[in-house]
Amino acid sequence: MTVPVDDISERYLKKAIAEINELGREIAQAAGEEQAPVVGSGHPLADIFLLKYGPQDAEQHEGVAFFGRTGQAILKSLQRLHVDPTAIYGTNCIKFAGADEEQAHAWLSRELHIVQPKLIVSMGEDALACLNAVRFPLAAEVTNEPGTIQRFTPTIDALVCPDVDASLDEPPKKRAFWDAFKAIGPWWSELPPY
Repeated sequence: MTVPVDDISERYLKKAIAEINELGREIAQAAGEEQAPVVGSGHPLADIFLLKYGPQDAEQHEGVAFFGRTGQAILKSLQRLHVDPTAIYGTNCIKFAGADEEQAHAWLSRELHIVQPKLIVSMGEDALACLNAVRFPLAAEVTNEPGTIQRFTPTIDALVCPDVDASLDEPPKKRAFWDAFKAIGPWWSELPPY
């Protein structure tokens, strides 16, 4: 007896949701009552995985990555590129103030294993260093070449962009971010349909 594709997809989605929720609980427990953890947001089986280094004040206040001004800027950019925002998952390398760097790498590795994206967008040099420190299976080191789609693993591409949080207020930095980020558009348009 064959299982319909929709049933298989639904099972993978339920599993990913459960695993992301469990990871969120572990992060909250590690943060304790003194720190406010910031968990990833978006589709748990997203095609595009957005990665920043650390949370901003709005994200810390809400406990959700890419909340606030940064999230709005990303959504507008995705709309300009005709990328489905429901195909995005975003997270920070550092989940709370004072988080252990090695633990952060382990959590990021788990997020990548759960989401299984097709493209990682690393935003800023610190996020890139964190991504390269994860030592994901079969991964090649991603180089700091903004706007260039690179091979990360046999099944995952990577794109490096400037730090989005540092790019929101100054036109030259905003332009540099956009010039790198817009490479998502052609990549997305070539993604085969399911």
